[in-house]
Amino acid sequence: MKTQKSLLCALALLGASLSLSVQATIVEIKTSLGTFEVNLFDETTPETVANFLKYVEAESYNNSVIHRLEPNFVIQGGGFRYTGQLPLRAIPALPAVKNEPKWSNRRGTIAMAKLDGQPDSATNQWFFNIKDNHEGTSGLDAQNGGFTVFGQVTAQGLEILDEIAKLKRFNMGGAATSIPLRNYTTADANAGKIVTDENFVMIESITVVDARPNTAAGLSPIANTTPPAPPPTTPDEGSDSSSGSMHWLVMLLLPLALLRRRAVKAAN
Repeated sequence: MKTQKSLLCALALLGASLSLSVQATIVEIKTSLGTFEVNLFDETTPETVANFLKYVEAESYNNSVIHRLEPNFVIQGGGFRYTGQLPLRAIPALPAVKNEPKWSNRRGTIAMAKLDGQPDSATNQWFFNIKDNHEGTSGLDAQNGGFTVFGQVTAQGLEILDEIAKLKRFNMGGAATSIPLRNYTTADANAGKIVTDENFVMIESITVVDARPNTAAGLSPIANTTPPAPPPTTPDEGSDSSSGSMHWLVMLLLPLALLRRRAVKAAN
């Protein structure tokens, strides 16, 4: 009987440990430009955080790249991995997660990217807001049902994001996107220099560093009080209009999957 009780206690402790690991609220993001932490809002955006942590626990984001930079707007990642050679490889996506637009898209927050005109289409891609994007021409609090903010970076994280935002951008393979590159110039592009992990902004790893589910208590995210904008009656993904979602946040899987090593052009 004692043996059975001991076994049950051990299993209970193991279950509690696994439960905590699934509900972790602080992750460490190690990049080629520095390491910083992100505090996840697992108690207020539980489905989004659980979805994000599935990719983290599977190490899906390890050796991935920041594949889009829109200056004075967003830095986007989570979609593609560098495996030592081009083209980049798309990170396999899990089923889409329900939209949870509780918090406002302010500077220093992380939010889910999704397909144009589909509020509940977020899977593996996310973006950092590098300025307040809640209203105005961007208006991410209302567009496409509102973009789900599910975490906030540390002060050190803001410094690193600002360094990424200063990088020169390049279009690769004709893709309608701008990839920030390090130690790479227009002359390098014109000479056909091969892009490697020494040039990409690499997400080397994302790991859990604090498994307590209430560590966001000391943060002060701003509530999203903007009514969601109605979806367009005839979505136009090629339009520059701010209606619906911003077209540059659409997950352009095919063009990026077709990246070629010499197809690099300066974007700015």
